[in-house]
Amino acid sequence: MRRWPHDHDPRRRRHTGGRAPLQLVRNRLGRLVLTLPDGTVHAGVVPVRAFPISAPQRGVSLVSADGHELAWVDDLHALPEAQRALIESELTEREFMPVIERLLSVSTFSTPSIWEVQTDRGRCQLELKGEEDIRRLAGEGARLMVASAEGLHFLIPDLRALDRHSRRLIERFL
Repeated sequence: MRRWPHDHDPRRRRHTGGRAPLQLVRNRLGRLVLTLPDGTVHAGVVPVRAFPISAPQRGVSLVSADGHELAWVDDLHALPEAQRALIESELTEREFMPVIERLLSVSTFSTPSIWEVQTDRGRCQLELKGEEDIRRLAGEGARLMVASAEGLHFLIPDLRALDRHSRRLIERFL
């Protein structure tokens, strides 16, 4: 098992999960403020998921404004409701990944191609630069992530759950 340099230093990494209570609040400027058990206060804390797609509720790091990990949350469900709500709202603001519900049309079956899609956020167009921008994700079902030329990522939670027309269009690119 690989060990990171800060794994052995208890001052560098603090695990939560019911053992070490952390105080997390939002200040007047809307930034998260973390108070560690030793009383150290850190403003501008940013939560970062370790596995945003395969295990979104497990493994969240609370990172300082300068990029250093301050605390590790094994499981969001183990936190008190108020702290979990603060972390989840911050993550929701940072992680924008629309879910493709239907593929309406494609400009061409070669790449680059313009896709017209219906997402959970509304209708939009995205440009697919190449077939490699469609990635199969590990886990249950036929999950796909589509990266647009603009840098946005779109999720298809289960290819089999899409309508027949959408599946046929996407399968031409797989």
